[in-house]
Amino acid sequence: MAISAKLVKELREKTGAGMMDCKKALEACNGDLEASFDWLREKGIAKAAKKADRIAAEGLTAFVVDGNAAAIVEVNSETDFVAKNAEFQELVALTAKTIVNAKPQDVEAALQLDVEGKDLGTVIAEKSGKIGEKLSLRRFTVMTKNDDEIFGAYSHMGGKMCALVKASGIDEVKAKDVAMQVAAIAPQYIDRTAIPAEILEHERTVLKAQAMDENAKSAKPKPENIIEKMIEGRLNKNLKEMCLVDQAFIKDSDQTVAQYLGNGKVLEMVRFEVGEGMEKREENFAEEVAAQMRG
Repeated sequence: MAISAKLVKELREKTGAGMMDCKKALEACNGDLEASFDWLREKGIAKAAKKADRIAAEGLTAFVVDGNAAAIVEVNSETDFVAKNAEFQELVALTAKTIVNAKPQDVEAALQLDVEGKDLGTVIAEKSGKIGEKLSLRRFTVMTKNDDEIFGAYSHMGGKMCALVKASGIDEVKAKDVAMQVAAIAPQYIDRTAIPAEILEHERTVLKAQAMDENAKSAKPKPENIIEKMIEGRLNKNLKEMCLVDQAFIKDSDQTVAQYLGNGKVLEMVRFEVGEGMEKREENFAEEVAAQMRG
């Protein structure tokens, strides 16, 4: 099939691989982006993706903690200028407060919540008309906890990113530090037990194909048992990056998050970054945030 320049560009942005390598991958995989991504990884040309998708929307994230309940929300605007508007910031705070009190199941239910005689959807629409930009509630998460558990929350870059965690066996300082870790490093899972079996199998399959390709090109091919050890070693390295408790602690890289927690345990975590999963993206956003926090 004919491979469009748009597809090549999209794969290049996702992997960092060269234009010709991306074109070859797409041709080999009949234009399938995900398969092409794996093809590049197998050839050792691309590493596992860790960054969020490109960012298209502006807006703010925010959290609110109210006793044994907490919520994190993302409300979008069209421009960053409006995101800095005091009225918009008040709307985001009101939205978070309304959601944490009512604990709706989804965005549709949230937009029907009563706010002083009007539903939340109407309040947002009226504010859109006043400000002159389309404003929208994109997503939220509500957490509840027991009395012996604790919330940790962290907001960064003026609300461009927020993280919320629920934990046990730690104090407020550690809970906030863990939320900062989640915000900066963006782990995908709390620990390895949370990783779905199909994800593990997919990762192992890609790494095996990569190792076999390397071995075939080597002047001194390695025996199968050594190849298997290489695969497991690489898999272990990737899993450490994916799992919160295995990551190097952002404030002290000599210890892992698990070591910092001691007997404590993270029970839930969520991280919102404005616009993630949409069309545009700030390159190296998480890495830049992590560097700023360490500084």
